[in-house]
Amino acid sequence: MIKLKTKLTMSYLLIGLLCLLMMAFLANILLERFFIQYVMDNQTLKNQELADQVSSYVDNHQAWDLSLVEQAGINALEEGLILKVTDASGLVIWDATTYNSGMCEAMMSNMASTMSQRVPDWEGGMLETVYPINKNGTFNGTVQVGYYGPYYYTDADAAFIETINLALLLASVFAVIMAVFIGAMMAGRISRPIANVVMKTHEISEGNYEARFDKNSNTKEIDELMHAISSLAQRLENQEGLRRRLTSDVAHELRTPLATLQSHMEAMIDGIWDADEKRLGSCHEEILRLSDLVSDLERLAEIEREPKTSDYEPFSINDVVKQQLAQFEPKFLEKQMSIKFEENGQASIRGNKRQIAQVVVNLLSNAFKFSKTASTVDVAITHEGATVRVSVTDHGIGISEEDLPHIFERFYRVDPSRNRSSGGAGIGLTISEAIVKAHGGMLTVSSTVGVGSTFTIILPKLDRI
Repeated sequence: MIKLKTKLTMSYLLIGLLCLLMMAFLANILLERFFIQYVMDNQTLKNQELADQVSSYVDNHQAWDLSLVEQAGINALEEGLILKVTDASGLVIWDATTYNSGMCEAMMSNMASTMSQRVPDWEGGMLETVYPINKNGTFNGTVQVGYYGPYYYTDADAAFIETINLALLLASVFAVIMAVFIGAMMAGRISRPIANVVMKTHEISEGNYEARFDKNSNTKEIDELMHAISSLAQRLENQEGLRRRLTSDVAHELRTPLATLQSHMEAMIDGIWDADEKRLGSCHEEILRLSDLVSDLERLAEIEREPKTSDYEPFSINDVVKQQLAQFEPKFLEKQMSIKFEENGQASIRGNKRQIAQVVVNLLSNAFKFSKTASTVDVAITHEGATVRVSVTDHGIGISEEDLPHIFERFYRVDPSRNRSSGGAGIGLTISEAIVKAHGGMLTVSSTVGVGSTFTIILPKLDRI
């Protein structure tokens, strides 16, 4: 479990780090782009403000206040701007490069060097923007503003960028710490139930089908997985029980006829018995029982495989029931029994007519075997929504609550002595249930000891198949 937890923690940590790196990278790119745009917009605004300021130093008679213009130019130099002002005739009124060319060149060189250090792949240079001066519709000259562009980081701008980068770095470090902490918590929360699932799964794979989970986790999906594995273990446990029981039952079913055959054949070989028609007939009867048992098992295996829907065809369930009742009627009369048949309308289904008839035969045969003499067997066809129901009710010995859940299992017989006089091989109802399920229906039973039993075939009607 520790190994699993470590792997999960590392996985969460790597995922978290990758996400943080991607977020930091994208944030840095977006921030730089937005800040560059901000610096460029701010530069344009400063240029416009300088031009507007200088424009106010000329009156309506085109007379310039040269002292104010010069002061504005000197102040602009301190802010990294090179001012040049001309009048309406193009005559230069004031030019920063003339006023102090050395300072202008040193300033541009310093700005270029500074930007090269701050932005290694920087490509910029001296740019100029010219603003015309118009008052009352009269052209009074131009204001030319030179600046280092397309953008330039001042000391304040550089400090701001460094602060933002430091903040991003600290936020990333904090996020990594939180990712490790939360990842460890989540890994522990997930790894413990997953490790428990792995352990229980190994136990189940080794044959311990009684393995179950003690408690639920805090994750819905893992709880569903645990529930599915528990259901699987329960089914495997049931199947294992059925397999062991099937092995025991098959051995029991084969033991009696084989023992009889062995004793008869040994007696005839040793000369104790004569190999007459009676003895050979008894052996033949046991062979037929074995053959019937094998045939039943083969039939059950065939039905439980993927049903051959290509053999299905529409037919009337009423006609099938009536046909089987007519065949059983003489047999019922021998036992002084009667059949009461009721049908509530006609119904057609789609399926294998021979197999459905076999189910009806099995139910009528059981009703005949376990009914009292001179009793009545009730057969009814009813409808409920999209299904048709065929019920066979006998008034016989009934089935106990203890035996009722196992009545459709292979080789299961209510009589613990397994005397064939009280039933066949105990596989008829299993075959019947398999046939009905293959047709998309279900076979149910209700019974009361000493009162009787009711078996009901529930099948979908043709128009819903």
